[in-house]
Amino acid sequence: MNRLTFYVILLHGLFLGLTTASAKSLPNNRVNTELHSVQQVDQVSVKPVTAKVTEKSEISLQNLKALKKLDNNALKRALEASQLPHSLGKKTDQVWVLNQNQQVQQQPFNWIVQSPKQAGKQPFLQAVKTPDKPSEKPNSSSKPPKKDDLEPFDEVTKDTEKSAGVFTLYRQKEKNKIYLEIQPEQLNKNYLATSTLESGIGEQGIYSGMPLQDFLFYFKRVDNNLQFAVRNVNFRTREGDPQARSLARSFSDSVLYTIPIKSIHPERKTLLIDLGDLLLTDLAGLSLSLGIPGGTDQSYFGEAKVFPENLEVETVLNFSGSGGSSSDSEMLNFESLPDSRGFTLRLHYSISQLPNNKYQPRLADERVGYFITAYQDLSKDDRGDPFVRYINRWNLEKADPQATISRPKKPIVFWIDNAVPFEYRDAIKEGILMWNKAFLKAGFKDAIEVRQMPDNPTWDPADIRYNTIRWINTIDGFFARGPSRVNPLTGEILDADILVDGSFVRVLKNEYRQIVQPNLASPRSSLSALMQNNMLCVNGLGGKSKDNPQQPAKQKPWLGRLAKIAGESDLCYGMEASQQFALGSLAMTLLEDNTTSQEQLKDYINQYLRLIIAHEVGHTLGLRHNFRGSNLLPPEELNDQQITHHKGLTASVMDYIPPNIAPQGTKQGDYFPSMVGPYDDWAIQYGYTPTQASTPIAEKSFLEEIASQSDRPELSYSTDEDRYDLDPTANAWDNSGNVLRYSQWQLDNSRVMWDRLTKRYPIAGESFSDLSDRFGTVLGNYFQNIFYTTKYIGGQSFYRIRASASSTKLGGQKRLPFQAVPVEEQRQALATLNKYVFADDAFNFSPELLNKLAPSRWYHWGSYPMIGRLDYPIHDLVLILQSAVLTDLLSGDRLTRLKDIELKNPTEKTLSIPELFDTLQTDIWTEVIKPQNKPLKISSLRRGLQREYVNILSDMVLRKEYVPEDARTLAWYKIKQLNEKLAGANSDDEYTKAHILETRDRIEKVLNAPIRSN
Repeated sequence: MNRLTFYVILLHGLFLGLTTASAKSLPNNRVNTELHSVQQVDQVSVKPVTAKVTEKSEISLQNLKALKKLDNNALKRALEASQLPHSLGKKTDQVWVLNQNQQVQQQPFNWIVQSPKQAGKQPFLQAVKTPDKPSEKPNSSSKPPKKDDLEPFDEVTKDTEKSAGVFTLYRQKEKNKIYLEIQPEQLNKNYLATSTLESGIGEQGIYSGMPLQDFLFYFKRVDNNLQFAVRNVNFRTREGDPQARSLARSFSDSVLYTIPIKSIHPERKTLLIDLGDLLLTDLAGLSLSLGIPGGTDQSYFGEAKVFPENLEVETVLNFSGSGGSSSDSEMLNFESLPDSRGFTLRLHYSISQLPNNKYQPRLADERVGYFITAYQDLSKDDRGDPFVRYINRWNLEKADPQATISRPKKPIVFWIDNAVPFEYRDAIKEGILMWNKAFLKAGFKDAIEVRQMPDNPTWDPADIRYNTIRWINTIDGFFARGPSRVNPLTGEILDADILVDGSFVRVLKNEYRQIVQPNLASPRSSLSALMQNNMLCVNGLGGKSKDNPQQPAKQKPWLGRLAKIAGESDLCYGMEASQQFALGSLAMTLLEDNTTSQEQLKDYINQYLRLIIAHEVGHTLGLRHNFRGSNLLPPEELNDQQITHHKGLTASVMDYIPPNIAPQGTKQGDYFPSMVGPYDDWAIQYGYTPTQASTPIAEKSFLEEIASQSDRPELSYSTDEDRYDLDPTANAWDNSGNVLRYSQWQLDNSRVMWDRLTKRYPIAGESFSDLSDRFGTVLGNYFQNIFYTTKYIGGQSFYRIRASASSTKLGGQKRLPFQAVPVEEQRQALATLNKYVFADDAFNFSPELLNKLAPSRWYHWGSYPMIGRLDYPIHDLVLILQSAVLTDLLSGDRLTRLKDIELKNPTEKTLSIPELFDTLQTDIWTEVIKPQNKPLKISSLRRGLQREYVNILSDMVLRKEYVPEDARTLAWYKIKQLNEKLAGANSDDEYTKAHILETRDRIEKVLNAPIRSN
C-alpha cells in the first residue's frame, strides 16, 4: 500500500508541510519524518535571519487542515514550538522539525529555491541530517573575515610568475592558479573570445581542432564581482539617434558568468580575478556543442601565453566515471577509448582585442553567395526590411592603391600542419593557391600565401593569429571543414582553420544493407527522403517520427552532436565525398581497359584532395555553396581537356562535385577541376575589389554593376536552402549542364561495373566482403542518379534575379525567377525511370554476383558483423528503390506542383497529371496492358512493383494519403481501367495467376469501399 509522508518544518513562525510519496507500507497513525535520498539537493548557503514573535493566528488550525494525518499531539507540540521564547531576537540558520519520535528539535536546512524571485515554487527549503559529532572543534581564536574584505594584492600574487601583454597574467603552477589582471580602462570594452577543441576522441563529433563557442564580450564590474557579458550586436542605431538610449533596456546582453574579484591593486586600481572561475568552467559550451559534461573537478591549466593583442590559454579536462543516468551512460560510450569511463580533452582559448584598423564593411547581395553578418538597424527608414547585411571577408588592402593589380599590404597566409603526410602537402598547397587566380580579378596579386609549419613550432595551431590546414584522424567523421572566426560587428574575418580528416583515404563504406534490413516493417519512403535525409545531411537535420511526421524523432546524443556539426560545417560534404572518391577509384579500375597504375592512382588522389582544400578555402574566404557550380559544360565537353584546362571543368569549386566519369567509348579526362571557375572569379571580384567609397552605402552602385551580371548562366547562384526544392539544376554531386543525359551515362556505367565486378573480383586472397563493399558503392551511385532524374518531373528552376535584370533575354525569352522544366525533358525522364527502375530487366544481376555478396564477419570494437540473414535481400532492395521512386512521383507535393504548372504554362508545354498516371500504369503493367504474343508470365520483381503501384493508388482512393482531389479521382479511374484489363488476362503460371486474381479482388474492394470523409 502506498503511503503519504509529511514533513513539518517550523521556521520562526512560518509553518511548511512538505509532501512526498513512498511505495512502502507503514503502520497506521505513524508519521515518517525521514528524508528520502531522492530529495537531496545541492547545498546553498543561507544568511542567518533574526527570529520574531509570531502570533498564534498566523498558524491557526485553519491553515493546518491539510495535515489531517498528523496526530493532534504532534500538531500541538509543533504549534508550541513555533513560539518558543528562547528563539526571540537570536540569529539562527536552523529550523524546527518533528523527528522520528515526533519530538520537536532544531535541524539545519538548505534553501531549495535559490532565488527569492522563485519563492512561489515549493518546497522552499529542505531539512538536512544533523551530524552526530562535529568534524572538528571550533577555533575560538580565529576571526571570520568581513564579507567585503578583499585579499591583499601582493598576497594573492605571491610566488607567481608574471606575464604582461593585452592582459597581465600571474601564474602559480603548483596550485593550478592563473590570475588575470584587468585595467580599469579595459572594463566595458569589447574583446573576442574563441574556443577550440584542441584534442578530441576521434568519434561522435568530438574531433580535434573543432571550433566551439565564440564570444564578443566585455567585463563589467558590479560591486566586488566582474560579469563576463556577451554583447548583443543584433540591434543597433545610427550615431546620434535618440533610440540608442532605449537599446540597453529593450534588448539584453547575455551575462554568462559572475566572477568574484580576488583583489584590487591599491595604486593601479587594477582588478584581479581567478581565471579558473572562467576558463575551467563550461565557457566553451561543451555540453551545448558536444553533449558532454562541461566541467570537471580534475580540470587544470596547460600552456598559457600572453601577447600584446591576444591571450592564449590551454585547459585540460580529465573526465572519469560513467555518469549518472542511463542517457549519460549512452552518451559516454566511445569505441575509440580503451575505457569510456575516463578520457581527456584539451581546450584552447584565445582572448584578443578587436583589430584597430580602417576596415570598411561591404553590403551583401542575395545574388552573390557570401556568409553574412546581419543586424537590425532601428534607424533604418525601410521598415519592410530593417536588416543591414554585411558579407564576411578578410581585410585585404593594396600595397599600391593606384596600381590596377597590386600585392596586398598583408596577404592571407595559410600554414600547412606538420602532421600532414609528406605525399599530400603539394596537393594541399595547390588547392590553396588556386584562389590567387580569382583575386587577380579583384586587383590583387599573390593575395594568398602558403607556408609550412615547422616540426617544432613556437606557436599553437589554435592561436587566433595563425590560419592553418590541420590534419586529424577520426573513426567516423571522414570530413573536411573550413570554419572562420569573424568580427560580429563588421563581418571582418580574423582567423581560419581548415580541418581535413585523413581517414578519407580509408574511404567510408556505405552499407546499403542498412536501408533494407530484413523483417523490418518500415513505412513507405520517397526517394527524396532516402537521399536528402541520408543520415545527417538534411535541411534542418531533424529526422521525423513515424507516428507524427511533424515531430522530430528522438535522436541519440551522439547523433545529435554529429547533426549539429553537420549543420554548421561541411561534415556531410566530407562523408559523401569519400563515397564519391571510392566510386571514382573503382571506375578507374573497372571502366578502363588498361590496369590502373600506382602513378594514376596517386594523381587521382591529389586531384581529389586539391579540390577539397580549394572548396574549404573558399569557405574561409567567406563564400557559401553554389549548387549550380557543376552546370558549366555540356556532358560532351567534360572530358575534352583542351576546353576544361582553358575554361574550367566547373563554374565553381563551391559546389559538391563528383568525379567526372566518362561514358563508355569516351577517353577519360580530368576527374576533378584543376582551377576555380568563372563564378568563383566573379564572387571574389564582388567581395574584394577595393573602392574609393568612404561608406558601405557609397559602394552600392559599384557593387550593383557587378551583381547585375547574375543572369549569365555561368554566374547563377543556388545555395543550401535552395536545393531542397524540385529543381534539377541545383543538386549536390550532380554534373554537367544536362544532368539528365549525364545521369543516364552513369546509370549505364553502373551496369558495366556490376558486370565486371563479377568477372574481376575478388582478387586472389581478398575477402568476398570487399566485393560486397564495392557493390554497395556502385549501388549508391545508381540510387543517386535515379534521384536526379526524378527531379525533372514536375520540376522548375528558381533563379536569384532582380526586376532590373529580368529584361535580359535568354534564348529569346525573358528570364523570370521561376522556369518550368521543358515537357520534352520531363517525358525523357519518365522514359529513363522506366528503363532503369521499372523495367523487367532493370536489375539484371547475375546469380554468381549475388552469391558473392558476403558480409564482413570481423567481430571486435569498431566492427560488428550482421546477425540473422547474411545474404543480400535483393527483392527487398529492388522494391525499396522502386517504391521510393513511385512514392516520389505520386506524392501530394509533386502532384500539386504539376497541377499548378498547368496554370503557369501553355497546355502543350506541360506534363499533365493524367499523362503521368497513364505513362506509369502503362510502364508498370506492360504485360497486361500491352500483351505480347507469348504466354503471360510476370516476374517476381515486377509483381512486387505492380503490387506497390496498386497500393499507392488505393491509398489515394481511400483517402489515406493527401493528394489533390483531381489526382484522387484519376487514381480511382486508373485502377478501374486496370481492373477491366486484368479481367481479360489469363496465365498458366501459378504465381502470375494468383497475382492477377488477388489484385482484382483488392481493386474491387477498394472501388466498393464506403467513402471516407477527409
